[in-house]
Parts: sequence; structure tokens; C-alpha cells
Amino acid sequence: MPFTPRFANPGKFLRLADRVMPWLGAAALASFAVGIYFALYASPPDYQQGETVRIMYVHVPAAWLGLMIYVTMALAAGIGLIARHALADIFCAAAAPVGAVLTALCLVTGSIWGEPTWGAWWVWDARLTSVLILFLLYCGYIVLRRAFDDHEKGGKAGAVFLLLGVVNIPIIHFSVQWWNTLHQPASVFRMQGPSIAPGMLRPLLVMALAYIFYVGFVILLRMKMELLARRIEAVEMVREEEV
Repeated sequence: MPFTPRFANPGKFLRLADRVMPWLGAAALASFAVGIYFALYASPPDYQQGETVRIMYVHVPAAWLGLMIYVTMALAAGIGLIARHALADIFCAAAAPVGAVLTALCLVTGSIWGEPTWGAWWVWDARLTSVLILFLLYCGYIVLRRAFDDHEKGGKAGAVFLLLGVVNIPIIHFSVQWWNTLHQPASVFRMQGPSIAPGMLRPLLVMALAYIFYVGFVILLRMKMELLARRIEAVEMVREEEV
């Protein structure tokens, strides 16, 4: 991770990001090209849902990454509180809008997929409601951080908020098992192995990989921008003090 002790130094992080970002960008473009081709043309339609099942290749990776980013942010928040690594806080600040957009994409595509499948754009079942709460947690974190002029105070308040919100993650994951919901159970990550057809599983995993590369690229870019913005802010503060 970019906030591990070896790369906690901002200078080392910037050099690492400059080396890694071109590869992530190229990998994202290649993966999206392959994934979109198989998702739209080479994968078979579902025997029940027909062509609407292709929404899965956008919806499911967005859901996975929305969850993954929040968990990673919570881990970074814990590291930031304990070890006081500034890059941990910068990672959280950079990743939150990305996670919020992916979660919103998950909700929107889920509604589009749900209407022809369930006959409703939205139902207040456990899975949909808990994912909506995840989106609100992202938004709440962003608003809370911006409520503080001091980055350190905002980072600490945001870190505590993230750690408290982690309780929603297992609720999202196990909601289809704990409650009676319209949402289907897990079909990829199961103890018995994937239940999804191989012709659909392969493009789904390629699209998920494309999302990972793209999200990594965007978060590193946002971290660089956040770090440089804080450096500029620090220089301006020193100049104001000297005046």
C-alpha cells in the first residue's frame, strides 16, 4: 500500500507514483478494451434475464471496489491514528470521492438492472439499504473532513468516523444470508466455488481487474494532487508568517 512505512516519506511516494501510474493507466486501458469486448459481444446472454445481464459487468465490479476502497480506507485510518503517517490520511482523502462514485454507480446500475429483473427500480431490502448507507458513509466522511480547516483535526475526526462505519461492511456482505432479500446470493466468492457460467465469469473478472487498475491510477493521481496542494498551502502559510 502507498502508506506503508517504506513509502511513508512523501518524496519516496511521489517517485513511486510517477513510476507506477503509467503502467496502471496502460493496464486499465488494455483490460477495459478486452473486458468490454467480451462483456458486450463474446459473453452469452442469460437464459432468464437475456441481454440485461450485461449490466452485471459494470454493476458487480463497482460494488466490489466500493466495498474494497472503504475497507482499505478504514485500515489506513487505523494506521494514521496509531503510527501518525501523513500519507495514510492523504490516501483516505483521495480515495473517498472515488469510493463514493463507484458506490453511486453500483446503486444506479443496480436500479437499472432491477427494474426488468424484479419489476421495481428500488426496494428497501437489506442489501440495497446497506449499500445506500455505504454511499452515505462516504459522503459523510467527505463532509466531515471539509468541516475542519486544520488537516490534522479533520483527518482524526474522519478516521474515527471511518472506523465506526466499518460495522456496515459485514452487514452488506451477509445481508442476503441474514435476511430475506430480492438480491441474489454470492455467485463468485463462495466456499463451493463460483456458480456463474465460465463464459460470464471470465469477462466479469477482466472487468474487475480493469476497475482495480483504473481505481489505483486515479487514487494515486489524487494523492499526488492532495500532497502537492498541502505543500503549496504550507509554503503560503510560511510566507504569510514572514510578512
